Amino acid sequence: MSLSELVNPEALIQYGGLVLLLLIIFAETGLFFGFFLPGDSLLFAAGLLSESPYLDTPVTILIILLVGAAVLGTTVGYGVGRWAKTYLENRSEGFFYRKKYIELTEAFYQRHGMMAFVLGRFLPIVRTFVPILAGMTHINFKKFLIYNFLGATVWVVTMVMAGHLLGNAFPNLIEYLEYIVFGMILVTAIPLVISFFKSRRRSKS
Repeated sequence: MSLSELVNPEALIQYGGLVLLLLIIFAETGLFFGFFLPGDSLLFAAGLLSESPYLDTPVTILIILLVGAAVLGTTVGYGVGRWAKTYLENRSEGFFYRKKYIELTEAFYQRHGMMAFVLGRFLPIVRTFVPILAGMTHINFKKFLIYNFLGATVWVVTMVMAGHLLGNAFPNLIEYLEYIVFGMILVTAIPLVISFFKSRRRSKS
C-alpha cells in the first residue's frame, strides 16, 4: 500500500476492510505516531460505505466496534503518557513527534478542561495527543474514562451516521468521496491553524 493510499479513506476500507479500519482508529486516537491518519474522513467514509460490498457490516455494529476501538486507543494513549513521560519529554523531534504537538494540545486543554476529550475528538493532532497529555499530567483516571467514552461515542456516531445518512439520501455521493474528504481535512485544519498562530503571537509578545 502506497503512502497516498494510506491516507485515502476509501482505499483503506477497500484494502483492509473492518479490521484495518478498527486498527487505524485505535492508533490514531492514542499512539503519538498515528496523528497523520485520516480519522474523521475515515469514519465518514465507513458510514458511507457501510452495508455495501466494500463494508458489509451493519451500521449499528460498526458504530459499537468503532467506539470500542476509539476508547481503547485513547486509554492506551493515557498509559503511554503516564509511563513514558520522561521519554517523550526528552525524545528527539521528527515527523512523528514534535513538542509543539503537546504544547498545542495543552493550550486546548487549558481552554476547555475535561470537555477537551469531547471537542478534541474532532481535531486532528489534538485527538491523538490529548490522552497522552492526560497521562503525563496524571489527570484522574476515572474522570478520564467517563469523558473518554463520551467523546468517543459523540465523535463516532456523528461522523459515521453523517456518512451513512447522506449515502442513503444521495447514492451517487461515493463518486465525490475524494472531494468530500479534502473538504473535511480543510475544515478540521482551520482551528489548528488559528491556534498555532495565536500561540506564536503570544510567545512573541
